[in-house]
Amino acid sequence: MNLPKLEIANLKPKLPIIQGGMAIRISMAELAAAVADQGGIGVIAGTVLGIEEIKNEIRKAKAKTDGIIGVNIMFAAKNFKKLLNASVEAGVDVIISGAGFSRDMFTVGKNTNTPVVPIVSSLKLAKISEKLGAAAIVVEGGNAGGHLGTDENSFNLVKKIVDKVNIPVIGAGDVVTPPDMEKMFALGVDGVQMGTRFLASKEAAVAESFKKLCVKATSNDVVKIMSSVGLKANAIKTRFTDLIQAGEAPPPANCTDCLKHCTKNFCIRDALVAAKAGNMEDGVFFTGAGIGRIDQILSTKEIFQEIKEYFSN
Repeated sequence: MNLPKLEIANLKPKLPIIQGGMAIRISMAELAAAVADQGGIGVIAGTVLGIEEIKNEIRKAKAKTDGIIGVNIMFAAKNFKKLLNASVEAGVDVIISGAGFSRDMFTVGKNTNTPVVPIVSSLKLAKISEKLGAAAIVVEGGNAGGHLGTDENSFNLVKKIVDKVNIPVIGAGDVVTPPDMEKMFALGVDGVQMGTRFLASKEAAVAESFKKLCVKATSNDVVKIMSSVGLKANAIKTRFTDLIQAGEAPPPANCTDCLKHCTKNFCIRDALVAAKAGNMEDGVFFTGAGIGRIDQILSTKEIFQEIKEYFSN
């Protein structure tokens, strides 16, 4: 099977692969630059970063590679527009955003000639995105990692959207291995977004125990929780996800009002920070439904080597 050619406005990555933006400082400059260097689009997750921090990470990544560097910022972030402007100022190549829908990002994109790629979970949002000027869309189903906009399987969702818009469609959710990629490409998408596979990479900025948990976990270990953001999310079953599902998770100890809307039943940010540090007691370990197909921690270069070898046969 020949890989499709992904073009997002004037951006033409060598490979049609976008690395998913994993927030709470997991996909930072090192991972994003490593992916971009291999011919994909490397993405820095900017949701919880400060203004200067996001600028520094983008500049650091761009200093490491001549490849394409994007940023993923959740619409739910309170300083969403400031982070968008800071990213453009730092020279980011593409803006990606999900967990809500914003017209602000299209305005920033048009004013700065920066391609904007919304993450959508319905045909309606896909069409609105195209109308507002999206350069492409990421169609993400309910089997993706982290916060979700739908319960629908990603492959079924892509089938409903791929032929209904005239901009590039990138499939996301349960795309972990080269055969998963082939299955998604067979639906007619222009590219894929992969987060979970890069979570268990040497460059991902998480504790080694988190990466080992990803290797050990099976797909049966993935549970759906209701995040304090107000969206469902996929995570590996732990003591803390049990507390969330039982409605017994502790309320925030030091709320900083980092989100536009939050139930304040518990702090998802603190839980994700704990997971990043490998805290098995208090962490929420976001991951996609396909985690069971990861059997080893690889470098980004090794991940891309496997992909290239598979599609060259």
